[in-house]
Amino acid sequence: MSDTGWRLRAIFGGSIGNLVEWYDWYAYSAFSLYFAPAFFPKGSQTAQLLNTAAIFAVGFLMRPLGGWVFGRYADRVGRKAALTSSVMLMSFGSLMIALTPAYATIGFVAPAVLVIARLLQGLSVGGEYGTSATYLSEVATRDRRGFYSSFQYVTLVGGHLAALGVQIILQRFVLTPAQLAQWGWRIPFVIGAILAMVALYLRRSLEETEAFASATKKQATKAERGTLGELLRHPKALATVVGLTLGGTVAFYTYTTYMKNFLVNSVGMAKDTASLLAFVSLFLYMLMQPLFGFISDRIGRRPLLLGFGVCGTLGTVPLLTALSETKSPWTAFALMMIALVIVTGYTSINAIVKAELFPTEVRALGVGLPYGLTVAIFGGTAEYAGLWFKDKGHEPYFYWYVSGCIFISLIAYLLMPDTKETSLLDKEERAR
Repeated sequence: MSDTGWRLRAIFGGSIGNLVEWYDWYAYSAFSLYFAPAFFPKGSQTAQLLNTAAIFAVGFLMRPLGGWVFGRYADRVGRKAALTSSVMLMSFGSLMIALTPAYATIGFVAPAVLVIARLLQGLSVGGEYGTSATYLSEVATRDRRGFYSSFQYVTLVGGHLAALGVQIILQRFVLTPAQLAQWGWRIPFVIGAILAMVALYLRRSLEETEAFASATKKQATKAERGTLGELLRHPKALATVVGLTLGGTVAFYTYTTYMKNFLVNSVGMAKDTASLLAFVSLFLYMLMQPLFGFISDRIGRRPLLLGFGVCGTLGTVPLLTALSETKSPWTAFALMMIALVIVTGYTSINAIVKAELFPTEVRALGVGLPYGLTVAIFGGTAEYAGLWFKDKGHEPYFYWYVSGCIFISLIAYLLMPDTKETSLLDKEERAR
C-alpha cells in the first residue's frame, strides 16, 4: 500500500471509531429531556434536568482517570491497543443505559445504574481523546498535521450529529412524544452499543504509528514510557495544556451540549425545533474544522487560538444575552453560528497543539491526562452551571462565567509559543 493510502486508511479507521465513541457519549445529552423523568422522581423539568446534568458531570470525573489509564497503555503497549479497548468499554456503558428499568420499577437503583454506566463511558472517552489525538497527529505528514488532526473534532461533532440525527428521525418520523418518553429513548443507546462493535472491528485492522514503533526500539526509554514521573519532566507543557483547554472546553460544551436544552428551557422553543437548529448548526460547525486546521498549517496555531480568545472574551455575554431574548429561530441560528465560528479557532487545532508539546514516550498520557482533568472540572460542569444559575434566578451570571474562563485561556495563548514552529513531532521525525 502506498504511503498516502496507508495514511488515509489510518485517518479513516481512527476517525470512524472516534465518531462512534462520541455518538455514544452525546446520546445521553441528546435524549436527556426524554429519559430524565424515567430515572428520577417527579418534579419540575429544570430539577430533573439538573439531576441528569449532574450525572453527565459525574461521567466527566472519570475522564482524567481514563486519560491516565489509556494514555499509559497507549504509550507503553501501543496506540492501536488503547483505541480498541476504549471503544469496547463505551459499548458496554451504552448497553447498560439501554437496558436499565425506570425509577418507577426499581426505585433509586435506576439512577445508581445510570451513574455507573456514565462512569464507564467517562473512563472510555477520557482514554479516547488523548489516544486518538496522538494517533491522528502521528500518522499525519509534517505539512498537513493541523488538517489531519482536525478530523478528531470532525468525528467528535459527527458523533453529536449522529445522536441528534437519530433523535430527529425518531421525533418526526417514527415515534410519538409519548412513545419517546416511555421507551423510545432507549433506541439510540442500543444503536450505540451495536455501532461500537463495528468500530471495534475497524480498529483491529489499524497499523501502529511509525513514531511509536521507533520509540519502542529505544531500550533506554522503555521503562519511562507512559509514566507519571516522565510526564512531570514537562511541567510547562502540562500547564499549557490546562491553560489552552480551560476556556475552550467551557465554550464548546456551552454552545454544543448545553445549547439544545438552553433553547428549550430558557428561550422557550419546542423540542423538535431546538433539535433541528442544533443539528444544522453543528453540521456546518463540523465542516469548518478541516478548513481552520488547513489554515493553521499555513499561518500557525497561535493566531487561531488568539482569535478565539479575544472574540470569545468580548462576544460571549452579548451573544448569549441576545440568544436568550430572541423569539425567532432564524435569529437564534445566526447567533449560534457566530458563536461556533469563534469556538472553531480552538476546537480545530487543540489536538495537534497538545500533541506537538510532548515527546512520543509520554504523548498520549501528556495529551489525555491534563486535558481530562481540565474538562472534568470545567467542561463537564458547564451544563450544570448554566442550569444552576437559571434555577437560582441569575442566568446571566453564567454568561460572565463562560467569558471569564475564555479570558484565562487568552492569557495562556498570549504566553505560549506557536507549536507549529516548536513541534516535538517535527523534531522527532527529522531525527528518525
